[in-house]
Amino acid sequence: MITEIIAVGTEITLGSIVNTNAVYLSKRLSEMGLEVCYHTSVDDDPVRLSGVFSIAVDRSDLIILTGGLGPTEDDLTKETIARVLGRSMISDISVEEQIKNIFTYSNRPMPSNNLKQARKPEGTEFIPNLKGTAPGIFIKHEGKLIVLLPGPPREMIPMFEGFVTELIKDDLHISIRSINTIGIGESALEEILREMDINIPDFTVNTYASLGTVEIKIVGKGYDKKLLERNSKILIERLSERLGDSIYGFDNITIEEAVLNRLEDKNLNLAVAESVTGGEITRRITKIPGASRHFISGIIAYSEASKVRDLNVSEDTLEKYGAVSSETAVEMAKGLLNRKDVDIAISTTGFAGPSTGEGKPIGLVYICVADKTRVEIFERIFTGDRQAIQEKAASLALANLHKFLNNPLTRCRQ
Repeated sequence: MITEIIAVGTEITLGSIVNTNAVYLSKRLSEMGLEVCYHTSVDDDPVRLSGVFSIAVDRSDLIILTGGLGPTEDDLTKETIARVLGRSMISDISVEEQIKNIFTYSNRPMPSNNLKQARKPEGTEFIPNLKGTAPGIFIKHEGKLIVLLPGPPREMIPMFEGFVTELIKDDLHISIRSINTIGIGESALEEILREMDINIPDFTVNTYASLGTVEIKIVGKGYDKKLLERNSKILIERLSERLGDSIYGFDNITIEEAVLNRLEDKNLNLAVAESVTGGEITRRITKIPGASRHFISGIIAYSEASKVRDLNVSEDTLEKYGAVSSETAVEMAKGLLNRKDVDIAISTTGFAGPSTGEGKPIGLVYICVADKTRVEIFERIFTGDRQAIQEKAASLALANLHKFLNNPLTRCRQ
């Protein structure tokens, strides 16, 4: 069933609010086995909405519209839809009473234009709104299913979960799995996938790159749920065997979540010393609930004086090798490991641009991962602007930490 989501509202097209409804609905519809093929946003203009909706009716089997069901003059979604479908608008006396009761219960005077919300296209049914005054509308039209829902997520989501899912459910199942990789480029990953010649009926395998990571999305569709699950498992196993250490997790786990899971498994404590990444590693880790169980501290030692004062980096090292060097990165990490409560340390130093001042290339980064017995140093030259270099460096640091934690030589704290 080809599905289309239309967001109605000038506040969306102007960028005043983010269209979170489309994200939520796309995820839930996909979980239900419904194929979301189109996203459209349109302002509160009946002519443009008519055009957008007419196109949707021609190309989609299920159309869900959000927004434009309120009591004000610019809320014209259902009136516009009725006109396109050639249906008259009628009032529902029982819904009028419900709206009046809401205002009576809250001891508020009811503006007369609120009764506009009790009107609907002829031959349709209302969808109850337990969180507001604007009911939704469900329409069957020439084999198409059309759903109108209010824009506020606090109203839309309960209506979708409580009523709409039963109205639109299909027998088709969909299986969505993800393999999350790091340290391998998207083009190299696609080449590996071509070499593997993955070909299982009703399954697609695609890659989606972000800064420093690539997600492999495995999507299967069919009416036999057990067969889908079995084939999905086969694909995951084949890809896992081929990609090995490039995989840090599954089903959209972030690299920082994977790192914290390994720290939890081994009962180890982490500290971070950042120069070039400017706190990006610390930010990513501390946004995760429960990070404090194994994350001890993050130090932004940006200046040379801070490296000496806060991390005991030798002035001789800075003078001889420079602040951006493998030697400095190692001493930064060792400065953290002097603390008894720190088991593992990461340090970063480098040039994010726009200039270096030392004759070294922009994008040069050194990352050190160390514990009390082992030290690993990584050198990389990243491309991109300042922010991209910082984010890529943070991702690589976390990736190398994850591999370090997976190494059998990394022992658990007793």
